[in-house]
Amino acid sequence: MKIFFYTLRPYDELAYAKALSEEFGIGFGGCEDYPTPENAALAAGYDAISFTPCDMGREMVERFHALGVKSLCCRSIGFDHVDRQRARELGMAVSNVDYPPNGVANYAIMLMMMSLRQIGHILKRGEAQDYSLKGKIGRDLSGCTVGVIGTGRIGRTVLAHLSAFGCRLLAYDLCPSPEGAKYAEYVDLDTLFAQSDVITLHTNATEENHHLIDAAALEKMKPGVVLINTARGKLIDSDALIAAIEKGKVGAAALDVLENENGLYYYNRAGEAIPNPELALLRSFPNVLLTDHTAFYTGENVESMVRGVFESADAFAKGQPTRHDVSLK
Repeated sequence: MKIFFYTLRPYDELAYAKALSEEFGIGFGGCEDYPTPENAALAAGYDAISFTPCDMGREMVERFHALGVKSLCCRSIGFDHVDRQRARELGMAVSNVDYPPNGVANYAIMLMMMSLRQIGHILKRGEAQDYSLKGKIGRDLSGCTVGVIGTGRIGRTVLAHLSAFGCRLLAYDLCPSPEGAKYAEYVDLDTLFAQSDVITLHTNATEENHHLIDAAALEKMKPGVVLINTARGKLIDSDALIAAIEKGKVGAAALDVLENENGLYYYNRAGEAIPNPELALLRSFPNVLLTDHTAFYTGENVESMVRGVFESADAFAKGQPTRHDVSLK
């Protein structure tokens, strides 16, 4: 039993992979590159491959199947980048990973506080030695109504931690959680949009919720609403968001994820002209914070993600169930 790791980072993941290889008795290999048709052959002879978010569409799934790969193990919670339908047709298993919810939850709360207090704008003006107060006044999180969309493990943790700030909390989920209801009032989306000062996203991307935040949704929101996205870039229509920022409907946005981020985040693109006009526009706004998909990035989470790959591959090889299985049933 062997796993080939694409995008294997030598400065953090490699040490965990070595330790877990010994723990599970599973061999592994890897490279630092993303999987492509050109380097797919590196996985020949391996039972499973693992990768961070990338293009794992029909062509790539078929290529790895032809090489004898039986399992596709995402090293992320999200798995919308994998053509699971084709994988199922070919008899290939697909898995994701999970990790403790505190890291992303606390990161989202940090972005809320930074946005409400205009920290990005304050820091930029400080770099120009502008220490005047005009234009820097902020808002207190404790006096805000916060709407949480998605109350899985991370969303529920956000609610629990925000409850200590004294916020009024609203929540939306297709399957409301009794634990989430301890802290928040579950409402429909229109009510959440209309009443929230801050809206934070904590749901997976699906075909049904693609552009959940679009022009129509933005029109229903409070003037000056603050949007936080540490989930998936596809949840927000970037063009609609930019238009809403330009006309002042959105008071601030903090985005750890973006539409069309594949080929951008986790690469060193220093000195390059990046063909992403949405990124350029968002970076130009003083009330927008952009971080490069790092909300998850703690030592505890990285170890948990690599462990999830070994757990899934081991379970698939033994024909055993695993909570990480996201294959189409």
